[in-house]
Amino acid sequence: MTRLLFIFGTRPEAIKLSPVIRYMKSRPNDFAVRVCVTAQHRGMLDQVLNAFDITPDIDLDIMLPGQTLYQSTSRIISGLEPVLAGERPDMVLVQGDTTTTFCSALTAFYAGIPVGHVEAGLRTGNPRHPFPEEMNRALTTRLTTLHFASTAWAADNLRAEGVAEDKIFVTGNTAIDAVLYVIEALENGKLQGLGNSIPLDPTKKLILVTAHRRESFGEGLEQICAAILRLAGREDVQIVYPVHPNPNVTTPVRRLLGNHPRIILTDPLSYVPFVDLMRRADILLTDSGGIQEEAPSVGKPVLVMRQTTERPEGVKAGVAFLVGTDPDEIVRKTEELLGTVFAKQSPYGDGQASGRIAAAIGAYCE
Repeated sequence: MTRLLFIFGTRPEAIKLSPVIRYMKSRPNDFAVRVCVTAQHRGMLDQVLNAFDITPDIDLDIMLPGQTLYQSTSRIISGLEPVLAGERPDMVLVQGDTTTTFCSALTAFYAGIPVGHVEAGLRTGNPRHPFPEEMNRALTTRLTTLHFASTAWAADNLRAEGVAEDKIFVTGNTAIDAVLYVIEALENGKLQGLGNSIPLDPTKKLILVTAHRRESFGEGLEQICAAILRLAGREDVQIVYPVHPNPNVTTPVRRLLGNHPRIILTDPLSYVPFVDLMRRADILLTDSGGIQEEAPSVGKPVLVMRQTTERPEGVKAGVAFLVGTDPDEIVRKTEELLGTVFAKQSPYGDGQASGRIAAAIGAYCE
């Protein structure tokens, strides 16, 4: 039996690892699964764990108000040292590009434990965009044993950096596994969606916005808000913006967009209501990475409000559009796409990534 330790700390990691954890746990004769959370993002992490009915075995609870990258990095590494010494798994599984991802891979490397990296190979080529994620994932690659790339493009990035062919596995993205699981559960009543928590007007086109990335802080976020305000000037739209709790986001957003009759600013939504809102929207505007993958799987166009994207497959497929933070471009492309009907198609996966990851790990560890 293969002993696996999943380590993660943020909402996006939890979303993308939860279907893998559930798949592994459904095969108790093959895998002994343990879950450790750093709680790099406390409340937003717990929302996802509840949706997927996952209880961590170890909770480091490292989050501090206003913590810096220096503080979170040092606390994660020091917290994981005794965990790995006690658990001694056959493999550590990490996901993506967070501070928890890099610190977990580094700590496992120090302990001589193989690392499996879910969603490996994403690159922009610019170490400052996105920051610190681009460097986190590049460094994690150097520490990883098995690389689970979501797409052929990501796998090509790994090959270009010298990763051995027999250590690269194109699996599809586990975000699609997660979205399809939640949508099916919403449709059969197993999970509850928005309900009446947000007063949506069915006569208006719904624009769903998320913007919170570190590189957008300051002028970039103010430009995004300017574009949203202009779009809200249309009588036929309604805008919903779940606002990240970071003061660098919530302060300017509430100052610039508060009290507009066609803009609804909410606290961050838990994962299930957010998926429900996403499938009701006409278009998504985001600087998030995961939403670029999720939106096409529910048939929604997505504008990427960043200068670069490490997920170019959606752009090439014509389901995602890179618009930066220029208000004119955001408004122009949003108005062009409003009302456009998109098929449910995703270049990022078919919902079977978890099984492919399990097969690769099983073969390696046998």
